[in-house]
Parts: sequence; structure tokens; C-alpha cells
Amino acid sequence: MRIFTEETLKKFTIDHPESKTAISEWSCKVKKAVWKNFADIKKTFNSVDSVGNQHYVFNIKGNDYRIVVVIQFTPQFVYIRFVGTHAEYDRITDCSTI
Repeated sequence: MRIFTEETLKKFTIDHPESKTAISEWSCKVKKAVWKNFADIKKTFNSVDSVGNQHYVFNIKGNDYRIVVVIQFTPQFVYIRFVGTHAEYDRITDCSTI
């Protein structure tokens, strides 16, 4: 998979250095993945949730952080839509539209 707007992840880890290892591990797994459907994502990340509209939510570092992405399986693209703390994520009213 190709990650777009990976710069968002790098900026987040500057502000939250304790997240750097976990986000780096997530990023490495995503880049190596060849997902064809949600079941494939679940095999890599058991705690991922599908929230509709091609949006998926990943729990990072024991659920301290969340990453919301849009995944397009055919071109193998992952678009970062949100990265933040669990509390910041909780303030999102509908993460399938971000």
C-alpha cells in the first residue's frame, strides 16, 4: 500500500514523541501490505474498524491514539484523514466524512 500525506504522521510524532515508535510500526506494516478487502486489513490489524465510506479507524499504542484513513484497494492507496489522541478522536461527530 502507498501512504499519502505521510507528512501528517511525521508532524504528529513531533508534537507527541511518545507515539513515534507505534506510528512508525503502523506505517511499516501498511507499506508492506497488499490488502484487497477489509478482511485482509483485519489480518494485519485486529483492532481496525470500518466506519463506512471507505474510512477505517486504527487504534495506535494501546488505544492512546487513533488514525483514520481512506483506503482504495484497487490502486493500493491509503489516505491519512486524521491522526490524533483518543480524546481528539472522540470529538469527531462522523469520522466517515472527514
